Amino acid sequence: MTGFGRGAASGDEFTVAVEIKTVNNRYLDIHLRLSQELSPLEMIIRKRVGARLSRGRVDLNINFERTGTTTYEVNRPLIAGYVSAMRDIQQQFNLSGEIDVSSVARLPGALAPARDGLDEVNTTGLERALDEALDSLEHMRESEGAALTEEMRIRVAKIEAEVPIIEAAAAGLADAYRQRLQKRVGELIARGGQTVELDAGRLAQEVAYLADRSDISEELARLRSHLEQFRAALAAEGEVGKRLDFLLQELNREANTVLSKSTEISIKDAGLAIKAEVEKLREQVQNVE
Repeated sequence: MTGFGRGAASGDEFTVAVEIKTVNNRYLDIHLRLSQELSPLEMIIRKRVGARLSRGRVDLNINFERTGTTTYEVNRPLIAGYVSAMRDIQQQFNLSGEIDVSSVARLPGALAPARDGLDEVNTTGLERALDEALDSLEHMRESEGAALTEEMRIRVAKIEAEVPIIEAAAAGLADAYRQRLQKRVGELIARGGQTVELDAGRLAQEVAYLADRSDISEELARLRSHLEQFRAALAAEGEVGKRLDFLLQELNREANTVLSKSTEISIKDAGLAIKAEVEKLREQVQNVE
C-alpha cells in the first residue's frame, strides 16, 4: 500500500531525519539509504521496519548529522605515498619546488571526519525518529486502507449479484437440453425422410447425462462460501492480505469451472463478469497487508 512518513530527532551533538515511502508489492522489500556511519545499525533498522510492515516496497532514507565540534582523521598511508611519489618526480625530472601543507590537504581522502562511533544516545534518537516516521506512514496507510476496503466491498457485492443470475439459468438447463435434443433429432429424422418415434426413456437418459455434466450447484455453493469468507476477512484485524489473495484464487477457479461446464449465454456472461471483478480485486489485494 502506498504511503509516506517522516520523523526527526536531535540531541546535544546530533540530528537525525528519517523519510519512509512505500508502494505496492506482494512481499516486503526494504531499500535503505544511509551513511557509512550507520551501517552497523542496518539489521536493527530492518527488523524494526519488518515488525511494523509486512508487504510493499519500502524506500527508507536516513540522514544523520553530528552538530558538535568536528575532528578529522589523517590518512597517513595515503599522504606518505603521495609525498614519496612527488619526490620521485622531482628526482627523475630534476624539478624544483616544495610540497606544502595546502596541497596535501586538498588531496582527496587525505582528511576525513573522525568516526567516533554511535553511542546509546545516538541510537535511541535514530530509533525515535524511525518510529515517528512509521507512525506517520501507518496513519496515512490506514486512511487509504479504509477507502480500499469500501471499494472491495462494492466489487464483492457485484460478484454476489451475478450468482442468482447463474442459479436461475442453471435451474432451467434440463428443460433446455430436452428441447434442444428433441429439435436436433427431429431435424435429423426429417432430413432422412423417415418416421421414427422418439424413445422417451432414452431421451430422459441423455438429458440426465447432460444435466449432470453441467451441474454447477457445488461450484455456486463454494462461490458463496468464498465470498462470505472474503467479507469476513475484510472486517478482521491483523494481516489478511495473503488470505484475501488465496480466496480470490479460489473464486477465480470456481468461475472458470462454471464457464467450462455451461454453454448457456446468460451463465457465460455472468461468469465472465465475475472473473472481471475478481481480477480487479486481485490488483487491489496486492495493497493489503
